[in-house]
Amino acid sequence: MKKELICIVCPQGCRLTVEEKDGSYQVSGNTCKRGEAYGINEITAPRRVITTTVKLEGGRCPRLPVKTRTDVPKELIFDCMAKINQVTVKAPVKMGDVVLADVMGTGVDVIATRDM
Repeated sequence: MKKELICIVCPQGCRLTVEEKDGSYQVSGNTCKRGEAYGINEITAPRRVITTTVKLEGGRCPRLPVKTRTDVPKELIFDCMAKINQVTVKAPVKMGDVVLADVMGTGVDVIATRDM
């Protein structure tokens, strides 16, 4: 198997080629070790940070911007979003406050990204 990717770890945007040979992965085109790790992870177990909003009561805006503290498995994004869409937060909220702990059993919290 051979797959071509663009690395998103840093602004350089290296063009990676990831090849699987006998159960091991070979990455080329990367200029740093982080690119190598990204290429292998993207093929074996892709993960993403989710950024969205939740309902906010008593604030100056009706929605509060939030994100997952770290990345979650890509295959759980839609399930995580279904849980996040059920959340309503009451103001005041500080940036970094946990608005949903351990979303979908991933061990990753959803946090506020703005004071409201």
